[in-house]
Amino acid sequence: MPLSDVTVTIDIQKPTRLMGLGKPLILAKKTGTSTYKSYSDLTAVKADYAESTNAYKKAAAIFAQDHAPAGIAIATYDTAASAGDPKTPVEAVTKYFENDWYFLLTTDATNVEQTAVADYVESQKYKIYVTKATAAADRTAFKTKAYDRTVVFYHTIVAEEPDAALVGELGSQTVGSITWKFKTLKGITPLDLTKTELNAIHTDKAIAYVTKAGIRQTSEGTVASGEYIDVIHGKDWVKTDMENNIQTAFANNPKLPFDARGIGVLDGQATTTLLRGSTNGIIAVDDDGNPLFTVKTKSRLETPAAERAARVYKGLFFSFQLAGAIHNADISGEILL
Repeated sequence: MPLSDVTVTIDIQKPTRLMGLGKPLILAKKTGTSTYKSYSDLTAVKADYAESTNAYKKAAAIFAQDHAPAGIAIATYDTAASAGDPKTPVEAVTKYFENDWYFLLTTDATNVEQTAVADYVESQKYKIYVTKATAAADRTAFKTKAYDRTVVFYHTIVAEEPDAALVGELGSQTVGSITWKFKTLKGITPLDLTKTELNAIHTDKAIAYVTKAGIRQTSEGTVASGEYIDVIHGKDWVKTDMENNIQTAFANNPKLPFDARGIGVLDGQATTTLLRGSTNGIIAVDDDGNPLFTVKTKSRLETPAAERAARVYKGLFFSFQLAGAIHNADISGEILL
């Protein structure tokens, strides 16, 4: 993540095109010194990667979508690299994790390498890895570890790139405005699955591409833990937007006094993020349309003297109710004679 003096921590509590939050990064195996480069279209990608490469195919699937991002990035690794250069996908993502991207895709990684990448992304508690599994057995490792930050797309048509298409179509839409279920992807063939087969995929916390009511669509919208992708994405949006708002307030004011004046600015910036989050569809509203969130602050006198001396304010707390989405409907009716 970029340098910042603000840290926002969000815990999800349950009863018994934003910059940096839609841009995909493709990790590709390529001979030579490792590079990280951004591309605004497929023509630019083709200048560096032949159409036969998996990197190009991933990029093509992204840019083919109706809601494709304004740009992507591709980073490389070489299994024969010299010391200090990444030799594996996980070494590459470690090297470039702080760069401006959010969704991660791998092109040439084995299942073991995919798991290593998922382990690393999970440890960072930020960003999302989207991977393709072409065999049922490949889903097991991800299911066992119950990753919050890995999406497993099960697809047996090896030549297609549903993981890239998913990110290309949905990743850069306004965070909170969509669920990742029911969505149509260009260039992806639906699998002909029985209900039992699809249930097995969902039990493994993976998603597939199917046809329902004559419409081609994603079968679910979850990460490997079973949490919904839009929840994780929305959580990261709130964190990032609030950190940026408050960091900007620090920069744009001569100083924020450690009293009601400065604390009021922090309160206002946090509230601005949460209001925007409600407008985007992350935060629920009540029956009157009022956003369901709270922001609480401690006064100067309620904070420890040591924190005031160190100029660290830890007295702001917020909570909100997720808007969520409706994924199934059980409807009853009657016939009147």
